[in-house]
Amino acid sequence: MSYDVGSGDLVLCVNAAPNHVTGEPVPLVAGETYTVYYIMPFMCPCGRSDALLDVGVGFAWCQTRFRLLPKPKKRAEPRKAEAPKEVEKVT
Repeated sequence: MSYDVGSGDLVLCVNAAPNHVTGEPVPLVAGETYTVYYIMPFMCPCGRSDALLDVGVGFAWCQTRFRLLPKPKKRAEPRKAEAPKEVEKVT
């Protein structure tokens, strides 16, 4: 594998060409992101990839059709300023 893909990762479809084994059109859309549900450690019949990805569309797709997207960074949430506590004066 050229990069480590895990379950739950987001991948970008970069190749929506017809199926390179059967020649049938694929239901994937180039430029769309997909979530990886499962990774099947089987060689693709084309010989270009050592894993097939299940992205919830069709059955399994060659890993070469996708590029891994970076994980989103956690955004800093604005913190609320604490109001000064009022102290009772003892006389």
